Amino acid sequence: MKALAWHGKHDVRIDNVPDPGIVNQRDCIIKVTSTAICGSDLHLYDGYIPTMQPGDVLGHEFMGEVVEVGAKSTLKKGQRVVVPFTIACGSCYHCGKHQYSCCPNGLPADNQDIAMALYGQEMSGLFGYSHMTGGYAGGQAEYVRVPFSDFGPIVIPDGVPDDKVLFLSDILPTGWQAAENAEIEPGDTVAIWGAGPVGLFAAQSALLMNAERVIVIDHFPHRLELAKKFGCETINFEETAVYEALMEMTGGIGPDAVIDSVGLEAHGFFVDNVVDQIKASTFLGTDRIHSIRQAIIACRKGGRVSMPAVYGGIVDKFPLGAFMEKGLTLKTGQTHVQHYMPALLNAIMEGQIDTEFLISHRLPLEQAPHGYKMFHDHQNEYTKVVLKPGMTTAA
Repeated sequence: MKALAWHGKHDVRIDNVPDPGIVNQRDCIIKVTSTAICGSDLHLYDGYIPTMQPGDVLGHEFMGEVVEVGAKSTLKKGQRVVVPFTIACGSCYHCGKHQYSCCPNGLPADNQDIAMALYGQEMSGLFGYSHMTGGYAGGQAEYVRVPFSDFGPIVIPDGVPDDKVLFLSDILPTGWQAAENAEIEPGDTVAIWGAGPVGLFAAQSALLMNAERVIVIDHFPHRLELAKKFGCETINFEETAVYEALMEMTGGIGPDAVIDSVGLEAHGFFVDNVVDQIKASTFLGTDRIHSIRQAIIACRKGGRVSMPAVYGGIVDKFPLGAFMEKGLTLKTGQTHVQHYMPALLNAIMEGQIDTEFLISHRLPLEQAPHGYKMFHDHQNEYTKVVLKPGMTTAA
């Protein structure tokens, strides 16, 4: 089959790879009908995430048609399903607490030592996202093996287009969990760093949770315009000093809750960010954490910090003193996707959440390398790229 494989920094290629097969009785095989390029895929593209190997198949946002099932799968051939990017068993201690991204059984035993060495404990497996998270082949391919198919995937009703539900796989639940972790109360002012897919879904979610004001911070004009369509206020950090603007907008108090949806590759010509970039380029550091630093400094005393953004390594110049003295609370983590999928599917079906607005480009799978380059280099115009195996021309 054809699949998009990682071969190094800024080097992704369509390769012919072996078709997947049933390995465990709980597996299924799906024929991929839609798969998206995620902003966190760009961290792989830029070479920031360790333990990638040449030939690894990428992609963790995907859906498709069930074509083969293991003996213990509860799915049936022909069903359409969206697959959560987190791989969880559904029955362990953490799954019992609905903490599905913490499931140790989603991570093969051979890969657990990597996670233990880096983070002290194993996390769940992830599709297409390095050997640290299981080395699973991803969904930017014609077919994919799905472990624990009796628990993870959600069946989509007939007649519902892929584009409407595809983002249940990751970015919609991630945006929702980000807003939930911010513990939003009616009347709150919420500031969100990053008008990418997760940030925009977090903004929608915050408004649905009765935030009074949502302020979105970015420097891409088109993405900020998308935020305005939901009634958000915006700050362009290339034109306005963010901290000063937030203080003025909140009467000097600061936002009640802040959400960092930028992560380890923060943009902007700021002193701390330039230092981070120098360290990263000379292998003296990994992550560029300007956005979370700024969010902590701007948040009001006693406020809440939510961090759905991806970070990978050990950081310095973290404003721990401000965090402690201001009495802030931080919640973060990979998304417990399975926990949120049913309710969010209902919200989509009832028209409470708009998902299709985000898609800017639809490409055949064969054009995935071009899609990665454009999504990386032209983020103002490329808000979300959806790849369609079997599609012949771009749309």
